[in-house]
Amino acid sequence: MGGNVAGRAHRLAIAALLLSPLLFGCGEKEAAKTEISEEIFPVQVLTVQPSNMLQTISAVGTVRYRRETPLGFTTPGKVATVRFEEGDYVKRGALLAALDTTSVGADLSVAEAERARANAEFGRIAELYKEGWVTKGRYEAAETAAKAATARVSQARFATGTSQLYAPSSGVILARNVEPGQVVAAGMAAVILGQADQGFVFRVPVVDRDASKLRVGMAAEITLDAVEGGPITATISEIEGQANSATGSFAVQFSLPPRSKLRAGQIGTASIKLPAANDGSLQVPASALFGVRTGEGLVYVVDPKTGRVETRNVMIERIMDDSVIVTGGLVQGDRIVISGGEKLRTGSKVRAAAVSR
Repeated sequence: MGGNVAGRAHRLAIAALLLSPLLFGCGEKEAAKTEISEEIFPVQVLTVQPSNMLQTISAVGTVRYRRETPLGFTTPGKVATVRFEEGDYVKRGALLAALDTTSVGADLSVAEAERARANAEFGRIAELYKEGWVTKGRYEAAETAAKAATARVSQARFATGTSQLYAPSSGVILARNVEPGQVVAAGMAAVILGQADQGFVFRVPVVDRDASKLRVGMAAEITLDAVEGGPITATISEIEGQANSATGSFAVQFSLPPRSKLRAGQIGTASIKLPAANDGSLQVPASALFGVRTGEGLVYVVDPKTGRVETRNVMIERIMDDSVIVTGGLVQGDRIVISGGEKLRTGSKVRAAAVSR
């Protein structure tokens, strides 16, 4: 009996010795796990403040003539001649194009002959009316016919006069839409003239979000590579009230001051500086964002009570060189991680060092 007790005690001692390393190893793993979960990450944080920076809208556009006038004939006909090519400079009063006058000339001859007949008939009826041989109604009908014939002569003469297109001002032929021998309809734009005496404008397409912030009279700087002397100061003269159906953008027009090297078709960039918005938007460094997608991104926000971070989705209004304007997901006073967030996860404990903007 005593031997059995002694043997059992011996076996328990051996088992304890064998299990002790295993228990010690488990304790080490549990301690290591606890130590890893409590690792504190050094980060830099910034307190979120309202946006106070000037915003700049930039858009690429082209120089255009302020007045680009389509010129056409008032009557249909066959084109006899076109005297200039696209890009040619023309002086005020220059003959640009003309119709074959055979048709309009014949119309004028017919109208004049009809006027002569109607006037003679009216004279005869007037004499008979004085003598009481015809009624007043017959007299008035003859008078009306004579007036109508005279009006048709004026119309035919006008058509003859407008069978030739003259430049209403000096400028450049921007488009030539007809060729000799071509039959054209009345009102068709035979040529489009850019009127040089009206000066130039700069036109750019602007997306609706930016266009809503622009107003007529705002200043801008227009940079044209082909024009030396630095940016040109211009002002917004017109904002189209309807967006382009294909692109969804609004055309914005800037009045340009006179420059000798301005030419229609030159490409440049317009930069418009807007005052700081007072719309509740917030400004954060670009380094604070990760997982950026269209119109949104993620930031780490530090809980001041626990010192741990949470992941917050924010709405992005504008991305600039080194900062981002956000309109949702953050409030003024939130502390966000701007550096050192590479190893962070939701719930990570951090040691925050505040930086000033």
